[in-house]
Parts: sequence; C-alpha cells; structure tokens
Amino acid sequence: MLNRRSDKLELLRIAEAVALEKSIDKELIIDSMETGIAKAAKSKFGQENEIKVLIDRENGNIGIFRKLIVVEKTENINTEINLQDAIILNEANKDKKIGDEILQTLPSFDFGRIAAQTAKQVISFNVREAERERQYNDFIDKKDLILSGIVKRLEFGNVIVDLARAEAIIQKNEIIPRENIKAGDRIKAYCYDVRREPRGQQIFLSRAHPKFMEKLFVQEVPEIYDGLIEIKSSARDPGSRAKICVKAVDTSLDPVGACVGMRGSRVQAVVNELQGEKIDIVNWSEDPAIVVSNALSPAEVQRVNVDSVARKLDVILTEENLSKAIGRRGQNVRLATKLLNYEINIMTDAEDSERRQLEFKEKTENFVKNLELDETLGQLLVAEGFSSITDIKDSTIEKLMKTEGIEEETAKALIERAKDFYQKDQEDITKRIKDLGLQDDLINHKGLTPGMLVTLGEQKILKLEDFADLASDELTGGYDIVKGERIKIQGYLEDFALSKTEADELIMSARNIIYKD
Repeated sequence: MLNRRSDKLELLRIAEAVALEKSIDKELIIDSMETGIAKAAKSKFGQENEIKVLIDRENGNIGIFRKLIVVEKTENINTEINLQDAIILNEANKDKKIGDEILQTLPSFDFGRIAAQTAKQVISFNVREAERERQYNDFIDKKDLILSGIVKRLEFGNVIVDLARAEAIIQKNEIIPRENIKAGDRIKAYCYDVRREPRGQQIFLSRAHPKFMEKLFVQEVPEIYDGLIEIKSSARDPGSRAKICVKAVDTSLDPVGACVGMRGSRVQAVVNELQGEKIDIVNWSEDPAIVVSNALSPAEVQRVNVDSVARKLDVILTEENLSKAIGRRGQNVRLATKLLNYEINIMTDAEDSERRQLEFKEKTENFVKNLELDETLGQLLVAEGFSSITDIKDSTIEKLMKTEGIEEETAKALIERAKDFYQKDQEDITKRIKDLGLQDDLINHKGLTPGMLVTLGEQKILKLEDFADLASDELTGGYDIVKGERIKIQGYLEDFALSKTEADELIMSARNIIYKD
C-alpha cells in the first residue's frame, strides 16, 4: 500500500521490474501509476475535482495536485479559480493568463482499502492494455510469414498455438484435412491475419492456405529466396493436391528443376510438411495456352482457344485424355482454373466441332429469320465474322461489301434492316420487362442488359435481392461431375457470353447494395 511511510524508491523499482517482465516502456508503467493514484485520490478529495498526480522519476516522491483553470469570474470552485486567488495561492502564478492551468498542491494521505484497490485496478488495466498493444505491434510485422510454435491445446476442432510471447489460433477449416495434431507438437503455419480486438490481439494461422505452400518453397529453394525464380500463382486442395506456377527471372535457370531439387529433395521437404500433399510444379509463360497445357498434365492437349477479354480458355483434347484433364471429381481442372484465373472449358474435338457447327447454324438462322435473307447470304455473313444483328447495324457499307456477293445496294439494305430490327427489338424487350414485373432496383443494376433482364424475369428473378442470392455458376453455367459422369449445367445468362469473373462482379455489386447495412 502506498502512503507517506512507504519507501518512495520502491515505486520506481516496481515500475522497472514490471516493464522488464512485460517488455513494455517503464514510462508507461509510471504513467499508469499516476493515473491509478489520481483515481484513488478522487475518492478522498471528491469526484468533482480534477486530480493530477506526478511521480518524480529520480526519487519516487509523489505529488498530488488539484488542476484549476484561471478564469475572470469563478463559477465552479472545484475546477476554476480567478487570477487574484491564484496569486494568493502561489506567488509564481502572477504570470498566468486567463485560460491557463495551475496546480494546487494537496496534502498526502493514507490509502484506504477501497482507494488502494481502485489504484491497483487502474494500474493493472493500463499495463494489460500496453502489453496487448506491444504484442499487436510485434506480430503485425509477422503477417504474411510462416510462424512456428507449440500446440498448447485443442478447442472444438481449433488449434491454439503458443508462440512464446502470444497465442495464435488455427481454425478448424485452416487445418489440413485428416492431419493428426496433438498438444505439445511443434507446428509451422502461415500467418494470414493479425487483428486488434477488445480482449487482445488475435493472430490467425493457416496450414491450408496456398501461401503456406509458397512460403515453404521460399524456405527450401534458395533461388526463390534470392529472387532468381518468381512464384506467379498457386492453388491447393489441402491434403490432396496442389499446383504452383513458377517463372525464371534468370533465363539460364530451369525453374521447375530448381524447385524439385536433387532427387526431389526440395519438393519432398515441402510435401512432408503438407502431410503428403502431391504438388505439380508448372512452368509459367506469357501465353495462357502453354500454361494451361502444362497445368493439365498428364493430359495431352490438342489445342487451346483463348479469349483474353472474357478470360476464357477452351481446351480441346482426345476422348482418352478427357478424364485425365478433369481429374478425380474435377480436381485437376479446378486447380488449373484457380492457378490461371481463367475460366477453363474442357471438351473433346467432337464436342468442339459440334459446338462450332451449332453456333454457326444459330447465327445463320438469326440472320435469315430476322433480316429476311436467304440461307446462303446468312452463312456468308457468319463466315465473315458477323455474329449478331448488332454487328451488322454498327458496320459500314465498305466492310459489308468485302463479303463475296454483297454489293453497295445490298449492304445499305442490310444495315437499314438491322437498324429497324434493333429498334423494334428494343421496344419489344422494354414492354416484355414491364409485363414480367421486374422491379426498378434490378432493372437499373449496372451491367445487366435488357436481354439479360428478360431472361432473368422469365426465371422469376424479379428483384435485386433475388439476383444477389444467385451463384455465378447459375448465371454462366458449366460442368459438374455426378457419379463419375461429366454433366452440363445450363446457366440463366449463358447465351450472353458472360464470363465467370463478370458474373461474380455483377452478383457481388448486388450484394453490396442489398446487404450494405
């Protein structure tokens, strides 16, 4: 207990000891003591007073003061004082001005039990807060690194890791599946987040994150650490399979061979840490067609059609290579999709030929029916690269005349017919949207065309909230593996050539509006 008989130097020794033990600044400990004593003094001299405590850093003497503001006319004697009274109080106050602060010395007092307890609570709280802040500052710099610690305990499937100066958590979904972790084990994990929370900093670790594998390669492969080889991307199915794409900055190096190491020693060290996870190391290229061919190994790819704008890849291969490219439960193509950040469509040569023929036929029928053309002219237009009536509407007479059999008069007539059809079609779509009962929030959603709105309305998606609840696959379509068979899933907006990235952006922007509160 602090009182007049206490050894004042004991305060400073306590501050030094606590600062050393908790690894925090001694000055902060003394400030906390001043705050705690000030709070205890308020219970002695009255809560309405502003109390300030100063501890001498040399000898530990405690000065207790009442803080007063100099005013012309005193209204609150507990916090204010006029200049004349301030000078009477202390001759040194004669230089003070209106608005200045003065300190009135208060007598020392013996702490009662309640006052001492109050001071202790304030000091303990401030020390805990300082320790938490110190720990947060220590670990915020360790974000995006691999940390090592001892498993302290397991709670509801989560793993609590002792990092010596703090605890971290590996959540259940961030553990490698079927991994056997026990209390007392030494464990490595990737630090993906450090958050400041009321109960202290929270350090989140992961062993399932793709970055964990990348950082392990940085540790095992000196060429990556030195910047001679660059990791371009990675994808993981934790506990089963992973892919990592590497590029040689120094062109004299073989990036795949460097990552594999002598007799596979380097990659095997990573595999062992990932509990036997199989890793495919893919050589990076500027050409996504080459990368996807490497990424779908061991399947042999015949050709790849690249749509860089929509970020789509059509991969064509033989029937016997189809199952290899897809992988067990679609794993191989799924990991390749994440690795390239492209939408990948796997198909056989026959399926590709059938798709092309069907597209050609549909485009021809569209021109024949809506522009009242003969089939031969419709086929000529499609063969020249005109995919829609809008393409013809926006074209020029000169460009159309390059098509065999189309003269100037025919070109003019085609453009006029395309413009008339487009105008009528827009009017019909507007009426159809109204008849379907689509709400304004969905109609005005940026990125949805009138044709898309009609299609959504026919599927009873009438509100922006309905649209926000969709998944991107429901819009773009795709393939699923059901009982070992590859099944085509039709998307609501598949006919509009919407990419998965565009579908994700449309849905996320809708969710941001609906769930912003």
